[in-house]
Amino acid sequence: MNLKSLSPAGPNGWVMVITLVALVLVPPYTVLANEPFFLDLVMRAVILSIAAVSLNLVLGYGGMISFGHAAYLGIGAYCVGIPGYYGIYDGVFQLLLVVAVCGVFALVTGLVCLRTRGVYFIMITLAFAQMVFYAMVSLDEYGGDDGLVIYERSRFPLGGAIGDSITLYYVCLAVLVATLLLVHRIVNSRFGLVIRGTAGNDARLQSLGLPTFRYRLICYVIAGIMCGIAGWLLGNFTLFISPEMMNWIRSGELIFMVVLGGAGSLFGPVLGTGAFITLEEFLSGFTVYWQLYFGIFLVLVVLFGRGGLHGFIEWLFRRRS
Repeated sequence: MNLKSLSPAGPNGWVMVITLVALVLVPPYTVLANEPFFLDLVMRAVILSIAAVSLNLVLGYGGMISFGHAAYLGIGAYCVGIPGYYGIYDGVFQLLLVVAVCGVFALVTGLVCLRTRGVYFIMITLAFAQMVFYAMVSLDEYGGDDGLVIYERSRFPLGGAIGDSITLYYVCLAVLVATLLLVHRIVNSRFGLVIRGTAGNDARLQSLGLPTFRYRLICYVIAGIMCGIAGWLLGNFTLFISPEMMNWIRSGELIFMVVLGGAGSLFGPVLGTGAFITLEEFLSGFTVYWQLYFGIFLVLVVLFGRGGLHGFIEWLFRRRS
């Protein structure tokens, strides 16, 4: 990944620019067309895109297939709901809580998980996520399996609030853009070069004297915090939290979003998330067995679409040129 990939010079650069411009124009369209449901649908896609981009940092660039990434999504949402349960709606406090809790959880679990590779890493990340899932189910004080209602969205100093949907949408979009810029900066830095190198040949980098475990751990913590912020936005969006936000099915969906869009590409996870939400909405409108057809589509993507949507756009551009 280089700076050229962020510019409109390439086909994926143009797709990114056009998509972001279209996302900016969504609220005016929904107001003029009187389609509030469409705004909610796109906002959900934007929030999950942030989570997918954070997962792509460890999966697409670092080769760390985490099957427990949704745990951070749930933790971030509970950092809205639990303070709200006690009447604390301070957004700054909630965000600091997200950073602290997700950072510590990622650090502690990463110290264990990152000592393994392959299927062992997948299973350990899944195990830690399920531990958090069942811990939340057992907390009857905060709704347990039934979840917890949030009665008010986060407030900020000097009268700042995200009470209405349009304001929340633009906050989500701003966080998505900031996340993309941060990931781009990371993967193009010396730190990012090491992370990408560990995915290919970790032993060789260690032989050169690089502390790859430390690099991977820092990357893992950064990704967890970014996903936690997405969870904070999700809690403000749904105004309801439950352990279902962090179960293994959600983690699998995030992996599919990354793979569908193109693992290891900057904007691919955003495209994959948009395609995932669109297909889910389209298929569920026709049949209650939509997961069957969705599964068939997933198999076809894995078999024939190795580069995801990102790779397909590059291939289409090369054919036309």
